[in-house]
Parts: sequence; C-alpha cells; structure tokens
Amino acid sequence: MRIGFGLPVSGAWATPDNIARFAAQAEQLGYDSLWTFQRLLVGADQELAPVYQSVLDPLVSLAYAAAHTTRIRLGVAVVNFPFVSPAYLAKQAASLDVLSGGRHDLGLGAGWSPAEFIATGAKMERRGARAEEYLKVLRTLWADEVSQFDGEFYTIPPSRMAPKPIQRPGPPVLLGGAAKSALRRAGRAADGWVSGSAMDLTQIAESVAVIHGAAREAGRDPESLRIVSRGVVRVGEPTGGGERQPLSGSYEQIRADTRRLGEAGVTEVFYDLNWDPLIGSPDADPTSATRRADEMMRALAPAV
Repeated sequence: MRIGFGLPVSGAWATPDNIARFAAQAEQLGYDSLWTFQRLLVGADQELAPVYQSVLDPLVSLAYAAAHTTRIRLGVAVVNFPFVSPAYLAKQAASLDVLSGGRHDLGLGAGWSPAEFIATGAKMERRGARAEEYLKVLRTLWADEVSQFDGEFYTIPPSRMAPKPIQRPGPPVLLGGAAKSALRRAGRAADGWVSGSAMDLTQIAESVAVIHGAAREAGRDPESLRIVSRGVVRVGEPTGGGERQPLSGSYEQIRADTRRLGEAGVTEVFYDLNWDPLIGSPDADPTSATRRADEMMRALAPAV
C-alpha cells in the first residue's frame, strides 16, 4: 500500500508558500505521491461543497510542486477530458513529465458539471466512446515518432510532437468513474483507476472486482493495474457506532481503515485534506487551516 497526499489546491490553504512547503514536507515524511483535482468554475446557481468554490489549476500546481521536490510522484485526479483536446493535454502532460524527471501520473475523468460543459463547448453525449479514442490519441502522440489518428471524434494529421515524455511509452493514465462501464474501461484500456470523492469506500472491493475482471477478459494481468483511492479524511468525527464513515474518527481508526482498503485491492490511498471544510473552504482562516493540515499530515505520515 502506497500513501499519497492531496496538494493544497482548494480554499484557504491553497497558497504558493503552502504548495511548496507541503510538497517538500510530504516528500520528507515518506509520502509516495502528491495529487490535485480539477474544477474550472461553479455556476452562479450551483450549490456545491466549499471544496469546489476556489480551486487552482491542477497541472500548473503540480508543475509548481515539481520545482520544490525531487522524488515524490505528481498525480492529477482527475482532468476532465471533454474540456480539452487530447493533443493539448498530451503536450501538457509530456511537459510536466519532462520537467519533473518522469514523475507524472495522469488521471482522466468524464466530467459532471453542466456549467463546465457549456463553458467549454463540450458535449456530454457518448463520453465513453470519446474516452476510448482520447486514450489512443494520447498514446500515439507520446510514443510514436510520427503520430496519426483518424477517429470518429478526434483527428491527428501525420505529426511530430516533441519532447517525448521521460516515462515510456508515456505517463501512466488512470481513469475515473463509478459506473460499471467506466470501471470495465479502466481495466481494459488504462493503467489503473482512481476513485472519486463521493465513492462509498465500504463498497470499493466490488469496483476492484469489476476492473480486474475486465482486465482478465482483455488478456491483461489484473495485478499490474493501479487502484488509487482518494481518501477524504474526516478527523474528529464520531469515533463509534454505525455512522462512522471510512477514514473518519481518530488517526488510529483512519490508519486501520487504510489497511482495510489495501485488503480490498486498493494499491494506493492519498489523504486529501481539501475536502475538510476547515481547510479547503475559501472562508476558513488561512492560519488555522494550515496548522490543522500540518498536524494531520504529520500524524498520518507513512513513517508514523
């Protein structure tokens, strides 16, 4: 089980100093990875959680963290692929991989916010079929000397894209999504899967089984796939009874839940404090938010 950490990208603690400090500290404390997420905008009539109200760009934030670290991996969970062309994202991801020395993990999601689809001119229809082509375009641009693709949704004329990523044939691509079709796609076509913030972690073993089954049907080794879980940590919530959610309560309970996720087939958990309203809300006190996040990061560090 690898343990990662959610980079400060949302709300009061999302400052340049905190990105640099928490990135370097996570590396020193033995965390394996840093993770960001994407939220382009919030519709004026949308009532979304505080975590979504003020969010830094995920890839720019990872590039900033790359400049302050040397070993820790840098992942995004997730970029919503309908909002950006595969050629543009291939260039961004390859550049981040080069600048970080081959440490980038690219998570892709299908998106869910109607306001963001309208604002980007994207279509919600047939996102599954688009995802299949999107992956193929990324891979030819990263791996082939001369890339070419002619599909239903995307076209790449004979072209050269350089520099190539350091990781060959390209950064690992993890797919998000909770529907069975999305899980099967991750097992069949991607390097792994990353769970969302709303995932019921008590049911994650069922999702892992679907992913592994699809991998076997495609002639792939299920054990080669990464199963990454966003750990929405809720320190201090009720510590007993049936109402306690996984990764809530005391630090001891959270670590025990993490071990159980490993037994369910999860290969990596990243503790994401952006979902804590005392940290990731834009209305939180910046000093208190940073202090709380620092305490939680140290208490949950892999070496503890």
